[in-house]
Amino acid sequence: MSEQTLDLSNEKERRTLWTVLGLNITIAVGFFVTGAIGDSNSLIANGLDNTSDSMVYGISLLALSRSSKWKRGAANVSGGLLLIFAVGILIDAWRRYIGGSEPLGTLMIAMSLVAAVVNLACIWLLGRLKEPDVNIRAANTFSVNDFASNGGILIAGGLVWWLGGNWPDLVVGVLVAAIAAWGGISILQDAHGEHHKAIH
Repeated sequence: MSEQTLDLSNEKERRTLWTVLGLNITIAVGFFVTGAIGDSNSLIANGLDNTSDSMVYGISLLALSRSSKWKRGAANVSGGLLLIFAVGILIDAWRRYIGGSEPLGTLMIAMSLVAAVVNLACIWLLGRLKEPDVNIRAANTFSVNDFASNGGILIAGGLVWWLGGNWPDLVVGVLVAAIAAWGGISILQDAHGEHHKAIH
């Protein structure tokens, strides 16, 4: 009976992760398109963030039917990808600070609202899963981080539109990188905690 329950649980997790994966790929494309059109570091930062998330959801799908050791390894990859992403965004923000940029505030606002709805849907879907493993918890961390980032873009878009400068966009891009780094460290710590419990 417990094995059957575990299989059903894995199937539900698999369907949920596939849905969240599809939503993240879609929203990542939206961020990249609007980021390119709107010359926005924060939109592109979120596009890279969602791309990173999508890769991790794919890893999590592979990990569902694997051993606990494999799952911890997948979570470590997830955390590492977020840290790499954070560094990339900081480099792009510095490039735009030196070379200048002209972000479109109204486009930033519109995209942040669309993305917020999508991320809320992801949080709701992941929150319905019972006793999530380390990879599902990582997926939920990503969605919460993304929702927080959307709020930052909304505020930055308003300031860019009002003030006409690019600094709010760059500040939010850096903050998105910081959120990603925090999320990556949290996931690595969670995976380490799972490893410690497995030993003892």
